[in-house]
Amino acid sequence: MSSGRYAVDTRTNRLGERMGSDGPYVQLRPVGGGREWDCPPGKLREPTEDEMKTARVLGSPVGRRS
Repeated sequence: MSSGRYAVDTRTNRLGERMGSDGPYVQLRPVGGGREWDCPPGKLREPTEDEMKTARVLGSPVGRRS
């Protein structure tokens, strides 16, 4: 698996942002914020294109004006 910014925990099908690793686990955080969780690397998969679209929307600041 590549070291992309996002991954999906196949145990729960949750999309998360990779935050780092702690021992044998990869730490993921819900896109847009929230409590981190640990996932074994063997239970991660690359997000689909639709999941990446969701990540881009949820990861965008709200109410930001140029």
